[in-house]
Amino acid sequence: MESKLKYKIIKSRRQYNLYCKALNDLLIKNKKSDEDEIELLTLLIEKYDDEQYQVPEFDPIEILKSLMSEHNLRAKDLTDILGLSKGTVSKILNYQKGLSKETIRILSDHFKLRQEAFNRPYQLKNPINRKYKNASLMNTKKRIKQAT
Repeated sequence: MESKLKYKIIKSRRQYNLYCKALNDLLIKNKKSDEDEIELLTLLIEKYDDEQYQVPEFDPIEILKSLMSEHNLRAKDLTDILGLSKGTVSKILNYQKGLSKETIRILSDHFKLRQEAFNRPYQLKNPINRKYKNASLMNTKKRIKQAT
């Protein structure tokens, strides 16, 4: 005897909408006996959402600049929020200085975001390294010859 699955991996928008409605109905009923079904539907819906609506990975500075725009903040406002000098904030916004753990914590608290949003690797642009075309050499310390 073949048993038929009640739910399967979501493969269409129509199926997604049906599962969302089914989940909503179960949540409204609020029965203890439906907990496993609710969990399964939630998992299937989240999987479909993740696959369909992947958010591009932005680097922390792009995120910061976007948040500044949304909140009508200028670099000067960041100096007050972060307790950093104008020069340091400018270097951060121009990819010349990385975000410290403390700066990440403050930004996370201020903008109500998880620290992971600001704690991602991104490429710095160090003026000393501009003459090097090989990207693997970027952001490594170079010995600068002193003129004698």
